[in-house]
Amino acid sequence: MSPSSVNRSPFLDPGPYAASDSLGILQLRRDHLIPAVLSASADSDYAEGKVENTRFGSFPHSTIINKPWGTQILASVVDTGSRGAKNKKRKRGAEDEGEATTGADTDDTRKNVVKAATASSGFVHLVPPTPETWTLCLPHRTQVVYTPDYSYILQRLRVRPGDRIIEAGAGSGSFTHAAVRAIFNGYPGEENATNGTECHDGETGEMRKRKRHGQVYSFEYHAPRAEQLKTELKEHGLNSLVTVTNRDVYQDGFCLDGEDEPNADAIFLDLPAPWQALKHLTRSRLSSAVFQSVSDPASAENAPATPQPSDAPFRSPLNPNSAIRICTFSPCIEQVTKTVSAMRSLGWLEIGMVEIMAKRLEVKRERVGLQEEGLRGANPSPATVQEAVQRLRDVEGRAKVFHGLQKEKQEEIMRKAEARKRGEKAVKIKEEGKAGKLESLPPSKQDRLERAKRDLEKRELFKEGRLVHRTEPELKTHTSYLVFAVLPRAWTKEDEEKARKKWG
Repeated sequence: MSPSSVNRSPFLDPGPYAASDSLGILQLRRDHLIPAVLSASADSDYAEGKVENTRFGSFPHSTIINKPWGTQILASVVDTGSRGAKNKKRKRGAEDEGEATTGADTDDTRKNVVKAATASSGFVHLVPPTPETWTLCLPHRTQVVYTPDYSYILQRLRVRPGDRIIEAGAGSGSFTHAAVRAIFNGYPGEENATNGTECHDGETGEMRKRKRHGQVYSFEYHAPRAEQLKTELKEHGLNSLVTVTNRDVYQDGFCLDGEDEPNADAIFLDLPAPWQALKHLTRSRLSSAVFQSVSDPASAENAPATPQPSDAPFRSPLNPNSAIRICTFSPCIEQVTKTVSAMRSLGWLEIGMVEIMAKRLEVKRERVGLQEEGLRGANPSPATVQEAVQRLRDVEGRAKVFHGLQKEKQEEIMRKAEARKRGEKAVKIKEEGKAGKLESLPPSKQDRLERAKRDLEKRELFKEGRLVHRTEPELKTHTSYLVFAVLPRAWTKEDEEKARKKWG
């Protein structure tokens, strides 16, 4: 297979631009993202082609394709009338002229994409697909393993490029995408100087050792979920790196048809009863006593009263040349106790449990004081007692002047009325005294806001205030108990002899 024929995934190599027929992520807010498979065709009900409609406006795919990642995409004015007219036209064509008119109309719309005009409703950011962004916007079919959990799991399992990992309970595929990125060291069958298949060395006449590519073996009991996961992985270009199998691993185990599959180095079990699957994760056939101790016949339909190991030739799904690390994902402590008990019976070591409690911290500078009045992100309350007393004096002073002017105005009205009764001309009070009182007033709210805006140009807000932080009020991560263990490598007399000869 040539490098050009390999279907490269945007999750592993997105490139500098958003390409057609690949996945792109539209970020509306920090935790609100929309996935979209970008299409340049006009096979849509809109004249502008395929459109993503959001609360911040409409975004035709033609305005997104070939834009660099991180670009701010402005909303566009979409002709929704063309959508209704097209539907009506297709309906009349189907009734009057048959299917040929409908097909001709569809072909015509595919050729012509109307250029969209920019709107003022809002914008989104175009970000490349990653396991982290995909976790936040994937369609939920089951509970999701979020980033704080799967990042710690992969680190504890010591997953690295070229490893093979078993995942039981694929669900929505969140952990699957993260595991693919961790094991990726090239596409299977890709031939180049760094990453090639087995080939003949012309100088020595020997076959060079084939490079082992990383692979994820994903098992899912629910058939519709397994098919949906296969479809998503194919759209994302990861189908060559993930083997999805619809199987009940409690009964049928993890071995596949290939001789060296799965040959796993790490295992992740997201199952309701992980202890029932552990009997299939051994290096040798279990004795009847051990098999019965770790089996749960009540949970399986048509299971014998006394479970016995299979008589078929034994195959281990584990890599015989390395220690195997496992993690189980269980929401209840009762599941943990049963899993740990089964692990001890089967020879797993270094058993431990971890609970991930991830919280997001909001860090900001807290600015308090009357000088913050009218500014965003600040508390305009008095910072000290002196500021509070001064503000009260200003309010009382303005109130005193206001009531004094009101009293003088009433007295002037009464004098004018008495003068009219006597037939005399009312004497006008000089305005100088009134103007002097107004000038001596403390600044009004409008004056304070204007002064704060003028002072803002000279201030360095990034240095002012007290640095504070707080935890997010709502936790959105799905936390569970993570049980980790290690199964040592099998060591025989032959291995001991080889090591003794090699190392003396």
